[in-house]
Amino acid sequence: MKISVITACYNSAATLADTLDSVSAQTYAELEHIVVDGGSRDNTLDIVKAHGKRVSNLITGPDKGIYDALNKGIRLATGDVIGIMHSDDIYSEPAALAKVAEFMARSGTDSCYGDLVYVERANPEKIVRYWHSGAYAPERFKGGWMPPHPAFFLKRSVYEQHGLYNLDFPLAADYELMLRMLYRHKVSCSYLPEVLVKMRCGGTSRAGLLNTPKMLIENYRAWRHNGLPANPLTFICKPLHKLKQFSDRPR
Repeated sequence: MKISVITACYNSAATLADTLDSVSAQTYAELEHIVVDGGSRDNTLDIVKAHGKRVSNLITGPDKGIYDALNKGIRLATGDVIGIMHSDDIYSEPAALAKVAEFMARSGTDSCYGDLVYVERANPEKIVRYWHSGAYAPERFKGGWMPPHPAFFLKRSVYEQHGLYNLDFPLAADYELMLRMLYRHKVSCSYLPEVLVKMRCGGTSRAGLLNTPKMLIENYRAWRHNGLPANPLTFICKPLHKLKQFSDRPR
């Protein structure tokens, strides 16, 4: 089982080296890393090129945002399974992808997800909060639940069958994709109860407090776009899931 990891970046020189090192340190051998750069003006490309053949494929040029960049990477991917690694995040341990591959082979599902911890931007060893995903059940989407995007892995064949990220959702294309795949199309999924990713706080891909109303509107539109009944309680509960992350602790 080959895994393709896709990293979209733009002026990411401050953190990208850690991300690339995290992927290249993975013990799983059947791995390709695709980096999609949006035309960075800092030394992002120098950092990528310094990693040499550890980056399997690099493309650079203007794009329509992070989800457009991820779509470019998915189209290039040759792996059986695709994972997303943001340019300021890192894997929790060198064996993270090996655990994903073994778990997906054992479970036989077309997708899986794990847990994620938010860490301080300047100190990835300092945990700020913990995204405990919990056991999988499609109906949990009704309660505002979703898996953590960087800890979500999906077979390439499913993208080919049900489509890529929808660029009509500039803030919530990840939510729309997972809702479409898991809830609408009932793609098989399983939960790996392991922390797989460390996500730095304050990254440019995070919605931020000012964008929260826009995010909730896009969440609502995602249900309507997929022909699903939208219950207002779903969008009230969704932000509440974040509050629990401050009290939970990794096991």
